[in-house]
Formats: sequence, structure tokens, C-alpha cells
Amino acid sequence: MRKSHVYHQVQRNLEQFIATSPGLCVALSGGVDSVVLLHLCKLYADKHGLALQAVYVNHGLSEHAQKWQHFCQSLCHSLAVPFTAKSVFITQKSRTSLEAQARDARYQALDEAAQPEYILVLGQHADDQVETFLLRLKRGSGLLGLGAMKPYTQLKSGRACMRPLLNTTRDEIEAFAQQFGLSHIDDESNKDDVFDRNFLRNQVIPLLKSRFNGFVASVLRTVEILQSQQAIIDEISAEDLKKCQYQNTLDITSLSQLSPARRDNVIRRWLAHQNVDMPSQKQLDQIVQQAFSAKQDNQLKIALSQGAVRSYRGALHWVTPVKKKQDIVIADHSVLNEHSHPLAMMSGNGCRLPLSDEVVSVRYGRLKDKIRPKGKPGSNTLKHWLKDLRIPSWARESIAVIYYNDTPVAVVDLFVNAEYADNDGINWIINDDRKSENR
Repeated sequence: MRKSHVYHQVQRNLEQFIATSPGLCVALSGGVDSVVLLHLCKLYADKHGLALQAVYVNHGLSEHAQKWQHFCQSLCHSLAVPFTAKSVFITQKSRTSLEAQARDARYQALDEAAQPEYILVLGQHADDQVETFLLRLKRGSGLLGLGAMKPYTQLKSGRACMRPLLNTTRDEIEAFAQQFGLSHIDDESNKDDVFDRNFLRNQVIPLLKSRFNGFVASVLRTVEILQSQQAIIDEISAEDLKKCQYQNTLDITSLSQLSPARRDNVIRRWLAHQNVDMPSQKQLDQIVQQAFSAKQDNQLKIALSQGAVRSYRGALHWVTPVKKKQDIVIADHSVLNEHSHPLAMMSGNGCRLPLSDEVVSVRYGRLKDKIRPKGKPGSNTLKHWLKDLRIPSWARESIAVIYYNDTPVAVVDLFVNAEYADNDGINWIINDDRKSENR
């Protein structure tokens, strides 16, 4: 096996990205692609002293799923490779294909089952790459989408993923399996042309191969060129984002100085950093139109699936839903010394200690209550002072305010009531996750 062309291809591809990883985790379905990949990774791991693991994801979509799991387990036993099976349950959602849901569930299951720091090794090959390219072409994808699958990627968790067979054709893989007598399973669903990918695999691509000599190799070259061009765009986008981003917001004035194409690209890249599903072009146009036409104090809000893009004081903010915070009332001051309590005291330049007859409470959303911060000439509402500190309107309800009886004495992490200030006093600390996430 080590002398075969397929092994040398996989070896070269693994060596590009393996770096200091302690091991490999093979996504094993039992099909010819993953079976060949497991044998190749076993050879490579043994040669280089790497640990090896295989994971089978049982989607439960086929009546043969359990039988396939037993096949994979037996194969791993014969190769002395640690085996893990992971079951997932998929509920059909509207407006999302079953194939896409199964794929997302599979990646999550693989990530959860793989050993820490192991690289996840996937069996997609050259013909799969062509299918992906054509599917995205059919959907009208842009440059990033047409770049199809990359040989090395990362999941949202940071897990590294490799596809060392991407430049190996299905014919080469099947020939390798036949040459070395590797048994595998055949998934009957692969013959069902109701799925677009199967239709391309079974009907369209064989026709294109028979008509155009070297068709798969030509598509792979095209994909490689597109990925290279996308890499250049990514470099430019990173520089543009650096110029436009302040902390976690986008400066609208800086955005307006970019060309429309680069401006839109920066917004997409910024949202990608928030792990947000990409907005449609219509949503992106709404963000741009409203951001550039709105006055500084107008409340732009474009809702997306995981949150909303909002504007405040000339900047775009990404805002996720925040659970309404509940007030806390403390009549017994002794609990404030307990580490598990959500409210705690720390000595320092802050406000005076509460008197024994004062009830301490943490309250949220009392924006009309008045307070005079230390160093300010007069009293005004909490809303006024939070606005003065440039706290966005949507975050003000989540700001914790400490009360002694019914008097606000401190706004946590921001300021204290001048009448209760004490250089040798205390600072109040919220111990849990009750602090605002969108300030």
C-alpha cells in the first residue's frame, strides 16, 4: 500500500498540515472512500508515531445504519484502531434540506467524539469536489462558494479538519480498494436521484466526463484558482476591516470611504467574526442604505436569524438577544461574604458600606430613577448618565444598579452616587453572567 500513488498523495497532503497534532480522527461511514482513507491514515499514523481514532455517525436515516455501524466497528477492531459510534437525531425543518441538516449534525457529532487536538480527517475526494462546485454554480454562489471545499478548514469550535483525498478521483479510490481487497458497504440512498448531489453524481458528471476529456482535472484547477483569488480578497478584507473596526463595532464613516464592493465585503467579514450566518443581498442592502442615510441618533435595527445589526453614534453593532435580568434583594448582609452569592463586595474607592437597617438590592431597567454621580455637578436620570457614557440604548436595561433601600448608590463598573461615595469604601461586583453582553 505504501508504494501506491494514492498513499503518496495522501501522505503529501497530510504532511502539509499535520504540524504538532497528537493524532488523527477519521470520519468513518463504511463507504469505499472512508474505508480507503482509514487504511491510508493507519499506514501514515504508524509510520509517524501518531495516535489514530475512527468515529462513525449513526444518523438513523437508513434501516441499515446499525448494520453499517457494526461493520465499521469490526473493521476498526481488525486494524487495532479505537472506534467510537455517535448517534444523532434529525428532525426535518422547513426551508432546510435534509441533506444539509444531516451534514451539520454529522460535523457536530464528529467534533464532539474526536479526541482533543486530534485533526478530523474527512474522505471527500475529487469527484465530490466537482459535485460541490456544480451545486454551488446552480445556486448562483459567488467566488467564495465556487471555491468549494478546501483541503484544510476549521470548525466553529476551532477543530482542524483535513481532506487529503481532494485531488484523488473516485476511480482511483475504487481501484485502490479492489487492488488490496478492501471490503466496504454500499449506501442505497446514493442511487436516489431525487437528491441533487446524487443526480449530478449518477447522471450529469459521467456524461460530462465522457464528452470532455480531463473534465474533473479542469474543474479542480478552476477551484484552485478561485481559492487563490479568494485568499487575495481575504487579505484585502482583513486590512479594510482593521481600518473600519473599533473594538467590536464598525465605523460608518470609515465604511463610507470604501467602494461598494469592498464595503459590503467588510460587513460580511465582520458578521462572520460574530459567527453569524451570512445575510442575503437584500438584507445587506438594507443595512447599508439605512446606516448611511440615518441620523446619528436614529435606531437602525436590521434583524437577522441570530440577532440584529444596530447603529449607535456612527457605528454598527452586532446585538444578540439578552435574557431579561431579575432583580436581587438582600436583607441579610452576611450572605454578601459568600463566594457563591451573585453579588459581592470588594474594598476600594467606591461607595460606603450599607447600614445594618438598609436593604441592599440589585435592580435593572429603572432608567427614570435619578442619581448624581461623583464628580458631576447635578442630579439626572440613569438614562441620561448612561447615554452620556455612550452606552447603547438596547444595553441600558441590562446595567446593574445597586440600591440601598430605594436609593441608587452605584452603577456597577461605571460610577457611584456622590452622596454615598467613600474613598475607603467598597466596590460592588456581580459574580455571575448578569453583566450586559452588548455594551
